[in-house]
Amino acid sequence: MLDMKRNVGLLAACQALMMTANVLLITTSALVGQRLAAAQELSESLSTLPLMIQFLATMFTTIPASLLMKTIGRRAGFLLGSVAGLTGGVLATYAILQDNFVLFALATALFGVNNGFGTYYRFAAADSATPDYRATAISYVMAGGVVAALIGTDLASWTRDLLGGAPFAGSYFILIGLYTLSLLALAFIRIPRLDAGAQAHSGRPLRVIIAQESFIVAVAAAMVGYGIMSLIMTATPLAMRAHGHSFSSTAFVIEWHALGMFAPSFFTGHLIRRLGVINVLLSGALLYAMAIAINLTGSSETHFWVALLLLGIGWNFLYIGGTTLLTEAHDEQEKAKVQALNDFLIYTTVVGATLTAGILQHEFGWRLVNLGVLPLIGAILIAVLWLKHRQCCERVAL
Repeated sequence: MLDMKRNVGLLAACQALMMTANVLLITTSALVGQRLAAAQELSESLSTLPLMIQFLATMFTTIPASLLMKTIGRRAGFLLGSVAGLTGGVLATYAILQDNFVLFALATALFGVNNGFGTYYRFAAADSATPDYRATAISYVMAGGVVAALIGTDLASWTRDLLGGAPFAGSYFILIGLYTLSLLALAFIRIPRLDAGAQAHSGRPLRVIIAQESFIVAVAAAMVGYGIMSLIMTATPLAMRAHGHSFSSTAFVIEWHALGMFAPSFFTGHLIRRLGVINVLLSGALLYAMAIAINLTGSSETHFWVALLLLGIGWNFLYIGGTTLLTEAHDEQEKAKVQALNDFLIYTTVVGATLTAGILQHEFGWRLVNLGVLPLIGAILIAVLWLKHRQCCERVAL
């Protein structure tokens, strides 16, 4: 029990460090990309290319990272990811000081590799937890994002001019320290590795696993839920600007959205244990519907604030609930390929939603963006209610 809780605490710390770095990256990378592109007489349309490269690197790392960790173990994989992040911090700092756009883009790819490994922190917590503590362990690790919500943006502001003459070079220099702290925390983690027999066998064929009702609903809830959240969150600053709100108002709304995403993690696991994962997933989908309804009824700062807060809480329930449900759809031998497929699908959806949010907002406007996600929310509700009905029928049959 002591080792289990220590692992969860250390993984939560690693999650907090990774998410803090990500908030800093999301806040600054487009600004840095714009300055470096101008310095090398490149088109300013390339400003967001480094961030896109980061997202793509995360997406393409998820599958090999999971399969590699089946062989070398969770801790070794996480250490490898942290080394990639640390190297990215060194390269990015140098690139900013030298006004080198290409090197900066390469550095963001390394940050994406780190995130591709780090996305499995929550599953690592589940690996070392007893069945009755599993949902709580996943929830506590996700709670590490609260730190990022509180200090990520401020850290970028505090360190902007730390290294004189090159804006944000100091911010990326600080990332070296964050990834070093992750390496230190990971050194004390003890996660059981698969024995040689389990590594040699992959369990049931993937086509059999993905046909399970629990797998379908787990992936649908997490994937579609994450995609909706990313789309609305990314479009919100553009919508607020279009409705005449200041940047400080937008920052306030996004900060509360981030708190909504991660602060509930302190009790989401307990809710799953008390109410059941299905009811928590239903609650998440209903919170999404409420958020969209608020967005459709007005465009004041209060409307954006309440809607994004509810959207964040709904995401928390769907993401942690989906992760918990997924652990019930595979055994120890199968987890590497199942978790790899799950996270690849999730981050493919996130990349698509992030890249299209601005286009959809510009072409169709805020109201139609919100109306457009209602069928997706309906699909989540139908899928979860279908699983609930199936489970009730199975209990009656017994």
